[in-house]
Amino acid sequence: MCAFREESGNGAGSSRPGLGSWGSLRTAGCRIPLSRRADTIGEGTGDQVMDETSDTRQRLSNRIDEKQRDLQSYLGRERPRRTRLASISIVGSALAAAFTAGPAVGGTGFTETVANVFNLSDDAVVWRGLCLLAVICSVAAALATNFATSRSVADRVSAAETASAQLEGLQVSLNFGHIEIDEAVKLYQQYATQVAFVEASPTR
Repeated sequence: MCAFREESGNGAGSSRPGLGSWGSLRTAGCRIPLSRRADTIGEGTGDQVMDETSDTRQRLSNRIDEKQRDLQSYLGRERPRRTRLASISIVGSALAAAFTAGPAVGGTGFTETVANVFNLSDDAVVWRGLCLLAVICSVAAALATNFATSRSVADRVSAAETASAQLEGLQVSLNFGHIEIDEAVKLYQQYATQVAFVEASPTR
């Protein structure tokens, strides 16, 4: 092993490393310039930073893909439910109005006509049956509306659709390098917070 010694203007040396008059470190039989030593120390730092940045981008991209799968699974379940509840509410309300409109507008003439068509002995059976059907349809419409409102089905589906579109845009910007990694992480956290009600899919 070569021992370091400090070169001064008069050539005196010491056992500890130091700067000589030529701005260099001298070992036994060789001299290492300080500029070369600095280059050697910093060598590979840029590649390491690039590797870390690329790895961070890949991990964030994978996280976005996982969130997108969770959102698509949620939308696959909740979209049909939202449609069914809305249909029940609309159809139920319309039928309830239709069942009560006949007796209300036509009066006894309407009920007697219906009784004759169905060979009923008493026209009271007609308006009683129509009232019963109207009640059933009204209850069904009210239950569907209350269920959808209590669980905020429509609002949550809309929020999930919006978050999915935002994450898609973030994924594109991240893949093509049009966004800084710190800003991408903040946007991902913001979008994920908006759909916190979406549960993560179980890992296989």
